[in-house]
Amino acid sequence: MRTLIARASVPFLVFATLLLVRPGMAEAIEIQRVVSPGGIEAWLVEDHKNPIITLSASFEGGAAADPDGKEGLAVLTASLLDEGAGPYDSDAFRRKLEDMVIGLGFNARTDSFSASLQTLTENSDEAFDLLRLAMTEPRFDAEPVERIRAQIIAGLKRSENRPQSIASRVWWRAAFPDHPYGRPSRGTVESVGRVTTADMKAFVERVLTRGSLKVGVVGDIAPERLGALLDKTFGTLPESGASTPPVPAKPAAIGETFVVQSSVPQSVVVFGHRGIPRDDPDRFAASILMEIMAGGFGSRLTEEIREKRGLTYGISAYTLPLEDAQMIMGGVSTRNDKVAETVGLVREIWAEMAASGPTEEEVRDAKTYINGSFPMRLTSSRPIAGLLVALQRNERPIDYLDGRVNRINAVTMADLKRVAKRLFLAEELTFSVVGQPQGLTATAPAPAPRS
Repeated sequence: MRTLIARASVPFLVFATLLLVRPGMAEAIEIQRVVSPGGIEAWLVEDHKNPIITLSASFEGGAAADPDGKEGLAVLTASLLDEGAGPYDSDAFRRKLEDMVIGLGFNARTDSFSASLQTLTENSDEAFDLLRLAMTEPRFDAEPVERIRAQIIAGLKRSENRPQSIASRVWWRAAFPDHPYGRPSRGTVESVGRVTTADMKAFVERVLTRGSLKVGVVGDIAPERLGALLDKTFGTLPESGASTPPVPAKPAAIGETFVVQSSVPQSVVVFGHRGIPRDDPDRFAASILMEIMAGGFGSRLTEEIREKRGLTYGISAYTLPLEDAQMIMGGVSTRNDKVAETVGLVREIWAEMAASGPTEEEVRDAKTYINGSFPMRLTSSRPIAGLLVALQRNERPIDYLDGRVNRINAVTMADLKRVAKRLFLAEELTFSVVGQPQGLTATAPAPAPRS
């Protein structure tokens, strides 16, 4: 995964209370557009059945925007924003969160930086003010900075020799040798050690801006009150920060196989290639095809590689919509003497889908599952708030969900066969393998770590 999650302060009671959100919530989501007196917009789903408010906020700019040599800056910053702000040092800030049962956290992803807030309605004034302080007056005191830095470095050291981590790093370095996507998003021991307090303050000023802000709110709050809180919470953020021009991200090392020798009983394989843009008219057809290819038990990859041949306990593939590149990624682990067979099967299954498309039964089952499972992912406030932000970030209309089922059902077999040729590019599959694979020959040397 290319999602980097910083530690969040979410007391147990908040989680327990969130379970009380009614299971049928997703069946009748009514989204309202709220614009504050100061012009800050949020999408809101009101639900007054429980005294809980959940907020998700997202800003453009994440780990991919870290300066060269300071990789890990975004992740370190995200981990420290709830470690003291304004008049509260780390201990006082966290005590206040715990005493008032407030969940507050920050995440650094590849292309975005996000905040999450969960609070009881009665504590909402204090909760939103703590979010404001964390974004506008972070302290970055020496003790928490070095404590969190040490934790991140310890995690990096643990992952240095993990086959899955090595395979992923090699794949991304090879695919994007001259783009930030090819760098280690969490940084290295050396780069995290070079990040200074001044770097983190500059990051906050550059990234946490009103101009790139998207907000989703769910729960026990009326539009008028939300509007006032939006201005109090986000109104003092700068309108914009120092802009970074986009860098084209065109995958390289197309169709190559990289092998890193490692003394492990199973080889780890990461594979992938370019996908189709997330705003492409064929995106609904692509989602159906990916469900058929890799949707779990019953999918082609699982059926052919796990069930029929017993080559692995699990295999995955998924779309990864990055800001500068749309990707299809996958992974599998298997015995060293079965790696070559497994890699060959992935290519064959990919090519067969491109050549012939899905069957009628596969399409019927995939559409039924997609339409039936989507509401089940939205049975509590947190995923709904996240969805509201994602819809805005992807520039979807506010009534986008209303026609989702019809758009899925409208995809025809002819559409799917045509899109399968666009989506599954067997000749472009790039593989990164870590282990002692027998019978598998590398087509190019694995790229060295970027300095």
